[in-house]
Amino acid sequence: MCAFPALIEARLRAGALLLALSVLSACGEKGPPPQPAPPEVSVIKVAPAPITVFEEYVGQTEAIDTVEIRARVGGILERQTYTDGATVKKDDLLFVIDRLPFATALEQAKANLAQAQASLENSKQNLARAEPLVSDQAISKQDYDAAFAKQRSDAASVQAMQALVHTAELNLAYASVRAPRDGVVSKALIRPGGLVNASTTLLTTLYSVDPIHVNFTVGEQKLIELKQQLGNPSGKPTDNPAVFQLKLIDGSDYPQRGRLDFVDAAVDPKNGTLQIRIAVPNPDHALRPGQFVRVIVPARENANAVRVPQRAVTELLGTQSVFVIGPDNKASPREIVAKTRIGNDWLVDKGLNPNELVVVDGISKVRPGAVVKPVIATQGPGSAGPDANKAAQPETVRAPPATPPTPK
Repeated sequence: MCAFPALIEARLRAGALLLALSVLSACGEKGPPPQPAPPEVSVIKVAPAPITVFEEYVGQTEAIDTVEIRARVGGILERQTYTDGATVKKDDLLFVIDRLPFATALEQAKANLAQAQASLENSKQNLARAEPLVSDQAISKQDYDAAFAKQRSDAASVQAMQALVHTAELNLAYASVRAPRDGVVSKALIRPGGLVNASTTLLTTLYSVDPIHVNFTVGEQKLIELKQQLGNPSGKPTDNPAVFQLKLIDGSDYPQRGRLDFVDAAVDPKNGTLQIRIAVPNPDHALRPGQFVRVIVPARENANAVRVPQRAVTELLGTQSVFVIGPDNKASPREIVAKTRIGNDWLVDKGLNPNELVVVDGISKVRPGAVVKPVIATQGPGSAGPDANKAAQPETVRAPPATPPTPK
C-alpha cells in the first residue's frame, strides 16, 4: 500500500519531462519560408496621339541627258574655249580644231564647182546651137545626141561638185565643236595640241541639270502605300502634284519639290525592291549628277498613333511582342505589329489598347503570368502622364532612311 503512491509520483514526473522535451522540440522547428517580393519594373501607359510620318529614302541624282562630246572631224586641237565645269548654253563654242586644212579643202571644192559650172555652160551653148542644125539635117543625129549627153553629164558634175562644197563646209563647221544643249560641261580630256580622231576621241561630257532626276528604291509594301498616298493606284507617271521633298547631305532642305516621273516595270527579285524616279526642278544648279540626297515621300497621318520605346519590344523569329501588365499586376506577353521606327520608338499598328501598361525596363525580371510591381516611367512618346488628358498636338516625325542605292 505504501509503494503505490510512489509509483504514481514517478509516472507524473516522467510525463512532465516528456512534455517539457516536446515543448523544447517544437520551439526549435522552423516555419515555412516567406514569399519573395514582386520584382519592380518600369512601365508606361499607352496614350494614342496624332502623328504625321514621312518616309525617307536615300536617292541619287542623275542627269536627264548625258552627252559625250566627240569631234566629227579629225585634226590637231587648236584651243579650248570653256572653263572646266562651266555652265554652257546650247551652241556655245567648246573646242576648236585646226581649221586650215578644212578651209583649204573648201576652197578646192569651190574651184572644182566653178570649173564644172563653166563646162556645163559650154555644153548648154553647144546643145542650143545643135538643135536647129539637126532639124535642118546639117549635123547627124549622133552628133546631136552626143551634145545632149555632154550637157547632162556636165549638169551631174555640177551637182556632185556642189555636194563636195557642202561637205567641205560641214567639215569646216565641225572643226568648231559646240554644245548640243544647255548643261554643265565636265573637264576636257584632250588639251590643245593633242590629236583628235573623228568620232572616236572623247573630248568631254555634258550633263543636263535643269530639271534633274533622282532615283531611289522602295519595297513592294511601301510602293502600295505610296500609290495610295498619291491617289494613283496604277503608279504611272501622270500630272501628279510635286509632293516629294529633298534633304541635302548637310541636312538642309532643298527648296524645290519633285514629282513622280517613272516607276520600274518589274520588282528586283534579289531584294524585292522597285526603282522609282522623280523629276526635280534645278534652276540654280544646286544639284549635280551623282550626288546623294534624302527623298522624303508624302506624309502618312495617324490621328491615334501609339508609340512604344524600342527597348520595350522583343523581336524573335519575325514576330514582335511586349509585356502588358493586367489589373492584377500580372505580366502577360502580347504580340504586336510595328513596321515603322521613329527615332528610338516603334510606331505600333496593332496589338495595344489605350491606357494599357507596357513594361519598358526590367523585362529580364518578368515571367509570363508572374506578379510584378509596376512603376510609371518618366513620361515620353507614347506614354500617358499628368497631362495626358490635355489636347494632344500633332507631331511630325520622319522614319529612318533606307539603304543607299549602288552607284552606277
